Amino acid sequence: MLWLGIYNMENKSILDTILNTAVQEEAAILDSHLILFNLFNTLREKEQDILEQRFGLKNEEKATLEAIGQAYNLTRERIRQIENAAVAKLKKHDDFNRYISSLKHIINSLLEEHGGIVERQYLIDNLSYLSFLANSEQQLALDVLRNHYDFILSKLLTDDFDHVKENGYYNNLWKLKFVKIDHMEELLKFILNKMENIQTVLPTQEVIKLVKDNDIYIKNQDKFQASNNFDISPVIKNDRFSDNYDLINENKALYSLLRSSKQLQQNKFGFWGINKWPEITPKTINHKIYLILKHEGKPLHFKEIAERINEISFDHKKANPATVHNELILDNKYVLIGRGIYALKEWGYKTGTVTDVVAEALQEANKPLTKNEIVERVLDKRLVKKATINLALMDKERFSKEGNKYKLVS
Repeated sequence: MLWLGIYNMENKSILDTILNTAVQEEAAILDSHLILFNLFNTLREKEQDILEQRFGLKNEEKATLEAIGQAYNLTRERIRQIENAAVAKLKKHDDFNRYISSLKHIINSLLEEHGGIVERQYLIDNLSYLSFLANSEQQLALDVLRNHYDFILSKLLTDDFDHVKENGYYNNLWKLKFVKIDHMEELLKFILNKMENIQTVLPTQEVIKLVKDNDIYIKNQDKFQASNNFDISPVIKNDRFSDNYDLINENKALYSLLRSSKQLQQNKFGFWGINKWPEITPKTINHKIYLILKHEGKPLHFKEIAERINEISFDHKKANPATVHNELILDNKYVLIGRGIYALKEWGYKTGTVTDVVAEALQEANKPLTKNEIVERVLDKRLVKKATINLALMDKERFSKEGNKYKLVS
């Protein structure tokens, strides 16, 4: 069962609402399937089917007007008319307010918790997780559940909440009626300019600090003051990385702003940057290899790298081990340090023979070293057996021994 930790509220918490028996008897509060089932009983079979296909209310895929029209031998425009008429019927349902009022309260609370403005998909994700909390035994696929809430918001609750269309700076938003959004574009412009200047990815806590330290945020600080009544970490939690969830919970409105950005994005390892950057949206197999090695922080066999790429699923393309190996061989930012094992050159690993690496270790030390000291320094740069290092030290043309220490031959 997925859960969402709820803190105490002065009046009535979201959890209280969800678990209140009386409310559950009215509409099972967040059971979108039951809400739609109750409302749809006022529709004809064709109207129900068209809405279900059009908005993916039974299956994950949403059908186009044209595809539905072909199935019914009707024009796209006629299907659109039936769709609009069916939605109007739902909103005029005698018990519409009774079925939908509890859900409206939840949406209102979520918006308030995030400063009154939430990116569309992020709001739907919050509702979906809360729905699992309220109805842990439901059988709906998560994508279908998301489609339910998307339909309810975009078609049934347009009179209660404002939809803001995407622009060049932010994605589609939902907001409370009285909330203004003028500050969003100004602040997002600042963040983008700042990221372009520093040209490096940042973890969430550093992005939040960067934003809060500037005059634009301070000028609009009142717009980011929101309650902190429940823990959103299960909604945003990722198996690959851990964010500073306490900080995010304290700054939900600011985090919501980051989530709304059209150009700012969090990569698969929790770092934020501009979405055109390879470290945020890797396009090539080489970009993916680099990201895997950088965030694993240790050398990997080329087959392991291919496996990691496929596990993480940056996109629909599968990584072939042979292709990965070719990229590693051809790009000098990767160093072969063992049989099929590669590291990033930026970590200090060296190319060349083991003898070359031993010579470099002695040169960098600028003094004779014991065998153990040499072994330790070489293993920091190459993954080889100690016996191989011992064999390299026997090269009398390059190394000489004085007592228990080795030095370079002049």
